[in-house]
Amino acid sequence: MENTQSNNPLHGITLQKILEILVEFYGFDTLGELINIKCFNENPSIKSSLTFLRKTAWARKKVEALYIKTSPKL
Repeated sequence: MENTQSNNPLHGITLQKILEILVEFYGFDTLGELINIKCFNENPSIKSSLTFLRKTAWARKKVEALYIKTSPKL
């Protein structure tokens, strides 16, 4: 069972931590350009973005994909 998670880059990291890392690396302005969703472009905050991303699977998948793509640069 452990082997199935060892290749998962998202294993053990929370959505909040992913978002905090991306905001620190890109800032909300660039993040809003990369992933064009309202929670990044209009009055952005970690709290409001988390609320939206937890309810919206397609947006969460985009954020997770950007994190995976960005993680080698971190």
